[in-house]
Amino acid sequence: MSRMPLVTPDAAQGEAAKLLERTQQQLGRIPNLYAAMANAPAALAGYLDFRAALVRGTLSTRLREQLALVVAEANGCEYCVSAHSFRGSKLGLSEPELVATRNAQSADPATAAALRFAVEVVATHGRVSDAALAAVRAASHDDKAIGEIVAHVALNTFSNYFNHVATPELDFPRVAVGHEE
Repeated sequence: MSRMPLVTPDAAQGEAAKLLERTQQQLGRIPNLYAAMANAPAALAGYLDFRAALVRGTLSTRLREQLALVVAEANGCEYCVSAHSFRGSKLGLSEPELVATRNAQSADPATAAALRFAVEVVATHGRVSDAALAAVRAASHDDKAIGEIVAHVALNTFSNYFNHVATPELDFPRVAVGHEE
């Protein structure tokens, strides 16, 4: 049961109503995370704006989704692991690729390096080692891409933490946190 009420489009007023309408237009639905976040319109607006800015970045849709999934796993957010597993499957990631992503692994060396770097950012709260930075650079990620990886960690950590506080009801097929290697 959600610890914060879910704001519905019918009940929303003012800025919250506009933001939920924007969410509906962007995603085709209003996931419970967004409905809970609508209790704080400034938080939802910031989240949507940050997300929209990163969509215009240089990282592929697939890598952005993989980063969201690996960060959700690292932060132990079942809601987001479930949501991003669902979305990842819609983007063509197979079940083995989803599991590999959650383990910060990929058959593609550049993707694997980005995923490992994201996990390092989470684990060290951004205080990554010189070796971790060198490894992601060696995998052909320039400073622009590295900056976007860090931004995706921040965006997804925000949604993970919000879910931990609000605990909205899961509205995606459940995928448990914790995975097989």
